[in-house]
Amino acid sequence: MMMKAPTTVFELSKMLKLSPSTVSRALKGHPDIAPETRRRVLELARKLDYEPNAYAVSLRTNTSREFGVIVPSLSGYFYDSFIAAVEEQARSQGYSLIILISGDDPKVELDNLRICKQRRTVGIFISVSSRTANYEHFQRLQQQEMPVVFFDKVPERLACHKIRFDDEKAAGMAADYLIQKGKRNVLSLFGDPNMSITKWRAEAFSRTFDQKGMEQNYSTQFALNSEMADKAVIKAMKSNRKPDSIFCMTDEILIGVMKALQVLGAKIPNDVGILSISNGSFPLHYFPEVTYIETSGIKLGNLAFSHMMDFLSGEKDLIELSVEPVLVEGGSL
Repeated sequence: MMMKAPTTVFELSKMLKLSPSTVSRALKGHPDIAPETRRRVLELARKLDYEPNAYAVSLRTNTSREFGVIVPSLSGYFYDSFIAAVEEQARSQGYSLIILISGDDPKVELDNLRICKQRRTVGIFISVSSRTANYEHFQRLQQQEMPVVFFDKVPERLACHKIRFDDEKAAGMAADYLIQKGKRNVLSLFGDPNMSITKWRAEAFSRTFDQKGMEQNYSTQFALNSEMADKAVIKAMKSNRKPDSIFCMTDEILIGVMKALQVLGAKIPNDVGILSISNGSFPLHYFPEVTYIETSGIKLGNLAFSHMMDFLSGEKDLIELSVEPVLVEGGSL
């Protein structure tokens, strides 16, 4: 069974014996249209479930009421909460979202940017791929005055609108808390070393230990996913220098760590303590609940959307904003 084609302005105009331009202006509430004419148009439009053709409008106006959101993945660790926050804010302002996934692939990321341009999105939120090295296409978007707000994983050296967590402070807080708890053999697990977010967190974490004269009290490893974190923990826990605590840079790493400790039968916090940087959901699924430094996707999404609206209102200065981290104590240390 074929679907009925949507009602158009031209069909409404024929049925009402009015010009298409009169119908169009009546639908938009133009003051030149007589109240009775507008009433007739709106009544028939409601009866026939008329909806304006958003694509046609975007072609005519060279813009839309749609934002593009480009993320490396939708893994449930962070981006879902960011997108939920942006979508709620966008809907309240009469906008919608198109969500595109790069798969952490710069070529797909570039294709996604083209899709946003083709759809004439009013602005783009993007967390860049860990393998993105060439930012010329973003610079061209800046020259074309396309509103682009980078969030979470942001370009390290490109002057642009950046909304991120205070990653240095979050990692420094984590290191300081482990020191306060008397931990003397910390296994610290970080993500992709090519990402600016990893560099900032790893440097701040090690700097905090070093400044307090405790250079030998931690070891650093990089785990690109939960499986690598799992293997790293099993190896460390079976070594001669078993860690008394483990720091996880992300929720994904935390999941791998907790799986490994479960396999080993390790008791938390008696055998080993756990501290993570987290969006705040996964630490609550374990017993005891994991102590974490909160980096909220909802807070970041709200801040990113607010900044995007400032951008659209004429705020052109390239600025960087950050969300303050918060320590949430559980029973894992």
